[in-house]
Amino acid sequence: MDQKRLFAAIALSIGILLIFDVWNRTNRPPAPLPALPAMQTAPAVPVPSPAAAGGVPTPGVTAPVQTEASATAARPPAARVSIENARVAGSINLRGARVDDLVLTTYHETLAPDSPRVRLFDQRSSANPYFAQWGWTAASPAVRVPDSETDWTATPGPLTASNPVILSWDNGRGQVFEIALSVDDQYMITADQRVRNSGAEPVSVLPWARIRREHTPIGAGYYILHEGFTGVLGDRLHEMTYSSAKTEATRRSGVALDQETAGGWAGFTDKYWLAAVMPAAPDQTLRASYRFANDGGGDAGDRWQVDMATPQPITIAPGATGQMATRVFAGAKEVHLLDSYMDRLHITDFDKAIDFGWFYFLVKPFFLALDWIFRLTGNFGVAILIFTVLIKAAFFPLANKAYHSMARMKALAPKMAELKERHKDDPQKVQSEMMALYRSEKVNPASGCLPILIQIPVFFALYKALFVTIEMRHQPFFGWIHDLSAPDPTNLFNLFGLLPFDPVQYSHFLHMPAWALIMGVTMFVQQKLNPAPPDPIQAKIFQWMPIVFTFMLAGMPAGLIIYWAWNNTLSVAQQYYIMRHDRAAAKAAKSTGKTAKAKS
Repeated sequence: MDQKRLFAAIALSIGILLIFDVWNRTNRPPAPLPALPAMQTAPAVPVPSPAAAGGVPTPGVTAPVQTEASATAARPPAARVSIENARVAGSINLRGARVDDLVLTTYHETLAPDSPRVRLFDQRSSANPYFAQWGWTAASPAVRVPDSETDWTATPGPLTASNPVILSWDNGRGQVFEIALSVDDQYMITADQRVRNSGAEPVSVLPWARIRREHTPIGAGYYILHEGFTGVLGDRLHEMTYSSAKTEATRRSGVALDQETAGGWAGFTDKYWLAAVMPAAPDQTLRASYRFANDGGGDAGDRWQVDMATPQPITIAPGATGQMATRVFAGAKEVHLLDSYMDRLHITDFDKAIDFGWFYFLVKPFFLALDWIFRLTGNFGVAILIFTVLIKAAFFPLANKAYHSMARMKALAPKMAELKERHKDDPQKVQSEMMALYRSEKVNPASGCLPILIQIPVFFALYKALFVTIEMRHQPFFGWIHDLSAPDPTNLFNLFGLLPFDPVQYSHFLHMPAWALIMGVTMFVQQKLNPAPPDPIQAKIFQWMPIVFTFMLAGMPAGLIIYWAWNNTLSVAQQYYIMRHDRAAAKAAKSTGKTAKAKS
């Protein structure tokens, strides 16, 4: 009875997972959120908020939210300075000192050659505002600081790896504000914020840098992938989804996390893209915050912010210059690129912007091995096949032990069935007789479990390495698979394209591609090679497992489905070899026994 309850619970758990999978893949936009209380922070320094705060205060700000709505309507369009290098193209908005136009030139939205390039940053007038900005908060009423409507002047552009650009603004009271911007040949922008004080009195300002996302993005929706706030602050990785950040920020007056840190970084992560702000020097101490604001729901939507600022305002004496230097990374989360920044610029754990997860110590080495094989073969799918063979070879002794045990259990199945039939009215007698049978045949029914359990983290780590890294994106395999990071485009329910309609428009469960069917068949064959569970309920659950997993994994990226199918195929081959070897050994032993008996 206890076993029946156990396996009924397992079946119920699988049902819950299926329901969760349906809910999790709907990718519905979030419902409008209730209005938050007035966005105020505990004042480190009680100074008014600049209009540049744009709805979310910077550290140490206590004044009410200000927006750009108060700007005069009849103004000429903002001037811009172009950004150009081998990996990005865009422009700097000189009204407000914002990088709000950035396209990743080496990545396309789809496989089509004329597909739009991936856009990371976009202007406030767009549907998905997303930008980086630099500014100051006044720490004393005497100083006038630039805001989101300030028009800056700039040195000749474009901003390139060999041509930095300096933005400047004179407040007319003896202070000149400057932002010296430079960009490398990849995705890193460096900003040196300076204030030159030529007045007669010292001034105090709080320089800050921020990344703003004035919408809630629709993520990939997989529970094994983190999307939202991320950063390494205080030598510790912090991750918050948008929903958890909203909850925490609501509880803490708009600030989900606020921490003073030397070095580190913080930003927004999507599956493949990252925008993060960090100090320019690894020993530079800044205060980093994750912030959330809601404009009252409805069409106003949500606004999110990651900012960095000096812990206290800096005071600039007459004739002196005060400055703060920060960097902004805005680009693709390429493993080798993040590693190079981590080494060259001493950015703490920058590679953890990729969601390697708990098994980081396995996932990253597995990816590096896969990438090395890919560079040798030129095909990421072939690299997956080769690396899976290598993993199987490494675990061959452990797997042999498990499969030998399962093969011997399967050989005992007729005898166990006979015991059950003989003592069908006495379950305790059946158990005792089965234990006696195990002892006489020197079989441990649990000996096959441990080797398999040891392998589970390894294969999950390989699965994770394939899922979270951008290097598999838009990589072809053979035949109809042109993008290993996308689901297999074929579908059984329209006869693999013979019928002119898309069944997925009715339900995502009606997506049943060819590779998912191959995976299901290999899982079914592997199950048939295993000994049948003694409990009938357990046996029925295992019979349904290939079908359940085929439907659950059908919409996963093709590279992962190919990996599972290939892994199952290797397991089947290994099990068949072991079972054949065991049968031959048993036959030889039986023949030897008969010969010895005849001689005696």
